[in-house]
Parts: sequence; C-alpha cells; structure tokens
Amino acid sequence: MRGNKEIQATMLSLVTTDQLVPGDHPIRQIKPIVDNALRELSPTFSRMYSGTGRPSIPPEHLLKACLLMALYSVRSERQFCERLQYDLLFKWFLDLNITDPAFDASTFSKNKERLLEHEVARKFLVVVLGEARRRKLLSEDHFTVDGTLLEAWASLKSFRPKDGDGMPGSGERNPDVNFHGEKSTNDTHQSTTDPQARLARKGRGKEARLCFNGHVLMENRHGLVVDVALTQATGTAERDSALDMLKGVSKKRRVTVGADKGYDTQDFVTRCRGMKITPHVARRQTSKVDGRTTRHAGYQVSQRIRKRVEEIFGWVKTVGGGRKLRYKGIERNRLWWEFTAAAYNLMRMSRIALDMPIRGELCPAG
Repeated sequence: MRGNKEIQATMLSLVTTDQLVPGDHPIRQIKPIVDNALRELSPTFSRMYSGTGRPSIPPEHLLKACLLMALYSVRSERQFCERLQYDLLFKWFLDLNITDPAFDASTFSKNKERLLEHEVARKFLVVVLGEARRRKLLSEDHFTVDGTLLEAWASLKSFRPKDGDGMPGSGERNPDVNFHGEKSTNDTHQSTTDPQARLARKGRGKEARLCFNGHVLMENRHGLVVDVALTQATGTAERDSALDMLKGVSKKRRVTVGADKGYDTQDFVTRCRGMKITPHVARRQTSKVDGRTTRHAGYQVSQRIRKRVEEIFGWVKTVGGGRKLRYKGIERNRLWWEFTAAAYNLMRMSRIALDMPIRGELCPAG
C-alpha cells in the first residue's frame, strides 16, 4: 500500500542526538577516550583563557572539531561549521543539542594562537597514547621511523628569487610564468606564499613541488603513532627528526627501530647504537649494517612490519586531508599534523577494541 505524503513537519519531538547515533557506530568507541583526554587537559584550558570577558567557544568543541575534520575528510573549518548546522552525529560528538546553532568558522583562527602557545595538540596526543598504554596496545621495544613529503599550500609560481628579480609586474592574479632555462634552488629562491616551504621531489624523474617533511615514529605491535614531527624538506630531515624522536623512547631494555634504505647511513646507524637502539634498516649495496644485525630473525620481522607505516601516510593523505596542506608555515601545519596523528590512533584503537576478543584492558573507557 502506498503511503501518504506528509506535508506538515513535526513541530515537537522528544529525541536527543544520542538516540539517533547507532549503538554500534565505531565513533562510540572513540568519544569516551576523547572525553577522558579533554578532562585531563582541563587545567591547560583554564590557563589558556582570561578569567574575565565574554565567554568563548569551549576549547573542547574546537579540539573535537579538529578530530572530526580528520576522521570525516572535511576540507576546511568553514565547511565543518556548515555541516555542524545539520549533521546530528557531529552535534552529538560535540555534546550539542539538536537546536544548538553552529559556531562561526573564524573561531578557529582566533583561537589557533592559544592552541599553539600551550602546545595543546602535543599534549592531547600524549594523553591518547597514555590511554593506549593503559590498554596494553603499545610496544615498548620495537619501533619504525619514516617520513613523507606533504605538499605545501603554495604554487610553484610563487617560487621567486630572494633578491626580488623576476617578479611579475603585470598585476594579474594568476600570470603566465615561463620557468624554462631558469635554475631554481632553495638557496636562491623562496616562495612568496609560504616562505618556509622548500622545493623537493619524491625521487628521480618526479616533479619538484613546494613541500614540508612529515615524520612518524610508529610502534610495531598495533601500528600506532608514538611521535610525529613536521620540518622543512631538506636532504637530512628524515634522519635528523628520527633521531630526535627516538631520544624520547624509553630504553629500559634494548630496543629496535626499522627503517628503509634512506636511513642506511653511517651517522644514523652509529648514533642509534650510541642510544642503545639496534638499527634494523634496509640495506644498500654498501650497507652500514653488518651480519651481526641481519642474522637475527627480529631483523626480518622489523623489515616486514615497517611497511605498515605507509598505512599511516596513506590514511593521512586520503582521509585526514594531507594530500595538500591547508595552512601556511611550520607551526600551524605541525598543529594539524599532531591532531591528525591523534585521530589516526583513535581510529585504530576503536577498530582494535571491536576486532579483538573483549578483555578487561581492551574494554572502552567509560
């Protein structure tokens, strides 16, 4: 029987956003962890704001918004605020009522300096890792390091000589530029859009782009992100950042670190051994890693598991919005990079909780 088309909309409804989100939705595994983490950061939030003046948008809403943007591939803060007006799952995650209006997109830019000054993204990532450690999901002995190029929010047309020569003077917004016969290097040229971006290429035969380097330290048990860094794209940035991140690794026992051939250098191998870390790096033809390391079965295990770090980079670029960075400069992009890494860990933890047998240490918090 065909139903009748109802013209009159419902005027009153006794329903909440919590009732509309499915009980088995994966984000229900994430929300309790996020809420507990934000409660731990409450003292930091109190220091961020003055005790007088007009009340601001709660920082908890801003942090949850950053996570939702990464988890649901939202391209910008403005698009998120538009979606928040009608997306009931977003309102539920932010603890808003159905009738609560969305906040203005300018709230993000006005509060970005507060988040940077108090290193909120870094502290949030540390708290999430603390929850993963409480659930016994982290390996304390075996790690992987790797880096990737993240394309900057700047066009190659903005890559101009530092002395000012060759600047277009037509006044056009998108003038034609002929680069043929011109040698452009990071020593002589600089982007006028994002001066901190550097010209880099993925490999031989690949096109050069303005990029930053994103670095990841992954633990090998469940492939969770232990630490991240974002630097300028230089020839040694990956190895230098890897050593900096490895300094924070607890060395109660001998630990191992897997890496690709780019890390098979004398300096990296020697400094790792100096920190009591066994470098399980892929070997070049003239390798700095000898048979004393490669003869052990653990070396082959590290080489097999280290490839899982590419899953992190793939998720960040396809889901997390890292195919092309949306901010300018190292500091703001590092803030995004740390929030996105935390979002990846939350996604992985929710899947682990759903896939593995229910045990006390794996039960969702709250």
